Amino acid sequence: MENLNFLLPGFRFHPTDEELIVHYLNPKVLNSPLPAAVILEIDNVCQSDPWNLPGGSDGERYFFSSREVKDGSGNRCSRATLSGYWKATGNDKKIAASGEAQRVIGIRKTLAFYKGKPSNSSKTDWIMHEYRLADAPQANLVLCRIFFKKRGGEKSRAASVIPAFRDFFAAERADLNLALASSSSSHSSSVSDHHEATSCSSFKGE
Repeated sequence: MENLNFLLPGFRFHPTDEELIVHYLNPKVLNSPLPAAVILEIDNVCQSDPWNLPGGSDGERYFFSSREVKDGSGNRCSRATLSGYWKATGNDKKIAASGEAQRVIGIRKTLAFYKGKPSNSSKTDWIMHEYRLADAPQANLVLCRIFFKKRGGEKSRAASVIPAFRDFFAAERADLNLALASSSSSHSSSVSDHHEATSCSSFKGE
């Protein structure tokens, strides 16, 4: 995503499930300050085709998103897009606080993206992890991690380095190289002139 491209050199945003819940989703729900402004907020990310979301198609992308609930229970949400739909797969994973195995702080739902209509669709390699707070299951705000899953023997786009390398000091280094080159050229010229003068002096002495 765009904000991640401007992290300092060497820094990568690769949080754990617990960190996403504790340091980002929980403060966001409580309207508290976040540790860094690196997660975009989008209205119902599940209604967008994954390749059209901000940040390009490489690597993991993170979004705060609202949910459009279909019924009063809050369990059924609208996840249809222009090209297909997101479908839940497997069982929800409980996320526990470190050192407190019995205290569940969040829930992670895994969804896969299918192209086409439910009656005639094909599963893609796009995956979403949707995080919600355990003590606020009906909360309208969730945090989503979206990535492209690798196949056997294929390099995963999700494993690509995020953010893309950005050389913050290219201009300064170019100026330094020019200065060094100029200094080196001047030094070489001085040495050459000195050598020539010494040679002439020696010749005249003979």
